[in-house]
Amino acid sequence: QVQLVESGGGLVQPGGSLRLSCAASGSIFSNYYMGWYRQAPGKQRDMVATITSRSTNYADSVKGRFTISRDNAKNTLHLQMNNLKPDDTAVYYCHAGTATLSYWGQGTQVTVSS
Repeated sequence: QVQLVESGGGLVQPGGSLRLSCAASGSIFSNYYMGWYRQAPGKQRDMVATITSRSTNYADSVKGRFTISRDNAKNTLHLQMNNLKPDDTAVYYCHAGTATLSYWGQGTQVTVSS
């Protein structure tokens, strides 16, 4: 069984930065794809960024501002978020999976407001 625990969310002013972390317990292997998703109130959950052993992928709205990274030795996933905007306000979720397995964290709130 895999458990994912996010941290690092909070309140930040527009233009500010936050770094989200996701700690994975259990057996997360380097071949798992991992990613960050977010869900704003009243909206669907959308992909923010994903990472595999070979590539990264970003939503157009965060390209150039967010950076996803992973440390396989420590079973951790990070999301560095710079130049944050009010539209980035959402609950951010960590995800890990394969073609047949899917795991989600409980989410961490990010609020961008002056």
